[in-house]
Amino acid sequence: MGAAIELAPMRIGSLSTVSLFLVSLCAHAQTALAPPALPDAYDGGVCDGFEAPTLSDIWETGRFVPGAVTIQSQIVRAGHSAVRVDLHSHDRFALGKDGDLDTERDEIKEAGRLSAREDTPYEYSWSMYLAADFPIVPVRLVVAQWQQNCNHTPLPAPAPPAPESLQLGVQPVPGRGPCDNDSPVLAIRYIEGFLRVTRALGDNKFTLWEEKRDLRGRWLDLRVQARFTPQSTGRVKVWFREDGIEKQVVDHIGPIANPETPTSGYHSPSTYNFKFGLYRDVMPQPMTAYFDEYRKKQLPSESMDSPSKP
Repeated sequence: MGAAIELAPMRIGSLSTVSLFLVSLCAHAQTALAPPALPDAYDGGVCDGFEAPTLSDIWETGRFVPGAVTIQSQIVRAGHSAVRVDLHSHDRFALGKDGDLDTERDEIKEAGRLSAREDTPYEYSWSMYLAADFPIVPVRLVVAQWQQNCNHTPLPAPAPPAPESLQLGVQPVPGRGPCDNDSPVLAIRYIEGFLRVTRALGDNKFTLWEEKRDLRGRWLDLRVQARFTPQSTGRVKVWFREDGIEKQVVDHIGPIANPETPTSGYHSPSTYNFKFGLYRDVMPQPMTAYFDEYRKKQLPSESMDSPSKP
């Protein structure tokens, strides 16, 4: 369905203890062919070229069903293999809450110990390929997301309801935390042929960028820099690279996290987990996507203070 496209060599600096075992995998995946598809340097952090026969322990496996995530060698961005995600109807099914539609997912989530810290800039990059027969449908689909970690402390059961004339709003649902159903604070979505970058803080949800494009049958390289904080110093930058051309599409300054209050359910300071894969409203058709060349690193604080704009 597609030939391997290899990347230019990249430097790998001093890595954290967590990611030392991945150096050889990522280094193996980077052989010389021009033009480079990703930034030409990689200085520390965590990387995974998905060259091992199974997922490494920088990933959690609880958000996909057995057999949905496989390592294959037919469609790869670099090296010899990439991860394939096959989503079928009712995989990891979840009933909709608060009026939302029912959902299903097969996603790969970074290990909890790697969650991003608040007010700390990070850069994430990876490559994504949608199968040639990938359905283009008007259904919510998230292909990558950053979730503010919810405290998950259940709310106490509500007191017996007061007379209707005295009720001051909807009672919380017993046994659920107040942030259990919050949307990801940052997400990349592909809906009805539109590629979108979205931000959501409580009920305040809006699209930072969107463009109609057919992503099927080709690799898309993604690079995201983010500083998650509920303060006005939050920032997110996004680049997409396709056919050898990288374009910055987002440079947003402002809160990139929900308020951290006793009623919000979020710790202060919060942490933020990253997931990629396929998460959607329930639909009958299957979907297949491929992912490769994942990298994550912490950036210098001043790197998110520059005035660059797309």
